[in-house]
Amino acid sequence: MKFSKKIYSIVAACALVGLSTSCSKELEEYNPSGLTPDAVYTTPGGFENLVNAAYSYTRWWYGKEDGFSMSEMGTDLWLRGAGDVNPDLTDYTTLQSSSRAVESLWSKLYIGINVCNAGISRVGQSGMSDALKKTREGELRFLRAFYYWHIVESWGGVHFTTEETQGAVKTANRTPVDEFYKQIFADLDIAVANLPATLAVATEYGRVTKPVAEAFLAKMYLTRGENQKAADLAQKVITSYGFSLQPRYADLWSMTNLENKEIVWAVNYSRDLTLNDRVDAGLYPDGHSRGGNNGHLLWLMKYDDQPGMTRDVANGRPFNRFMPTKFLLNLFDETKDARYAASFRTVWLANTAVTTGTKPLAVGDTAILATKKVVSTAVRNAKKYRVYDVNDIYNANGTGKNRLQYVCLRKFEDPTRPTIQEEQSARDAYVIRLADVYLLAAEANFKLGKLDDAVKQINAVRERAALPGKVADMRISAANLSLDFILDERARELAGEQHRWFDLKRTNKLVDRVKANNPEAGASIQPFHLVRPIPQRQLDAVTNKSEFIQNPNYR
Repeated sequence: MKFSKKIYSIVAACALVGLSTSCSKELEEYNPSGLTPDAVYTTPGGFENLVNAAYSYTRWWYGKEDGFSMSEMGTDLWLRGAGDVNPDLTDYTTLQSSSRAVESLWSKLYIGINVCNAGISRVGQSGMSDALKKTREGELRFLRAFYYWHIVESWGGVHFTTEETQGAVKTANRTPVDEFYKQIFADLDIAVANLPATLAVATEYGRVTKPVAEAFLAKMYLTRGENQKAADLAQKVITSYGFSLQPRYADLWSMTNLENKEIVWAVNYSRDLTLNDRVDAGLYPDGHSRGGNNGHLLWLMKYDDQPGMTRDVANGRPFNRFMPTKFLLNLFDETKDARYAASFRTVWLANTAVTTGTKPLAVGDTAILATKKVVSTAVRNAKKYRVYDVNDIYNANGTGKNRLQYVCLRKFEDPTRPTIQEEQSARDAYVIRLADVYLLAAEANFKLGKLDDAVKQINAVRERAALPGKVADMRISAANLSLDFILDERARELAGEQHRWFDLKRTNKLVDRVKANNPEAGASIQPFHLVRPIPQRQLDAVTNKSEFIQNPNYR
């Protein structure tokens, strides 16, 4: 059983009382229980629920549609599918302060920070043992740094505080980016010092540990140009804690292998779907809720209207939100790299017999082929199955031609869902895995000019990805190395895993690579898109409107 982030409404309400930095009007507070934060958080059980509440806000971003839109869309890797509900983030054409996804995640991140602030200031009075106080403070410090990193990278130098919000907040500040990072580093230093190297019991899976904090700190060092510190700390995580790459890349995505030795940290979802807060009016009176991982819905093409296919659990519920760019598909050499077949679905097998017409299908026959290659008319005519080739899916310039049928990311599929309509998945959302740490270390070493070390670290990832007999073909040399090659490798390894927008921003490649490789977003992206618009609801709520203003070029 995994660490559960399910929390009781009254405790969460205590944590959130008075936080209204993103509200457009003051709320009339009513507390029928009479409980106060001071009463709840001075008991070990109450404080544990506060910490659980602090973790719960990771579920708004990781494994969720809005989080995918904020972290993967608008990059060089993805186009909008027919069902995309956040095209403003995918294409940049209409991205403004009214963005629903931007507003939702802004609000939830700041609420998460307020819970962390409350816990950090109150841990001394929690009634816990000194050892447990130290650990829980380390967790809260990590989470505050984690949430503030999402905020500062997404919105730049916006509102910042380390104080618990106790009443209605009517002003907001603009704090320089450097100040955010000063606090992020301070919090992570404490987290690294306080957290245990391993979890005491398996049921705590999902809590952060020392290697989690060190891996994230390494990324922060890399982000801020402290490359030697980044390289050293990443290497420590690689060698010191017993993590190891899975033997096969495909093994990472099996629902029976989620808690494996490659995972440094995951946002965990419960196999008991009722614990994932699908609907909780007490916690979320605005009607929104987190639920389980919904990544399984978002990347699937419309297959269930094709001959031989009806919707079933094994093939998934297709929301067809996102489709790959031609650039992403062409990054893979599938004759030697196993990651293409493990990452993308190209074939659908008939689950319903077709007995009429000139091309009958039996159950189990190939019903659909989607491919990045060109399929000739002669070959199509000779096959019983429906073909969607590169020219059916994309226009000549790489823009989307068919946004309903295409090659699909398959990493997040969940054939264990109880029904065909189930939106939730118990799949954990991997936040940090060892392959990512290898590639972060390689990036740092490349920037330091330590090319031999960078090659060794990249080859560790590529050798694992090799098809049988192709290990030597997958190895690179220093002559292959460039920052663009490293970003290409991160795409091959981590596509869809909610890193890409941040990777391109960190390397100062976002605008250039989107323009070069994504003909839809590339037509609209501008340098000001390196930060997101501040939600209009936030701007309307503050009284110091001349000081807390919108990010440049947004309205």
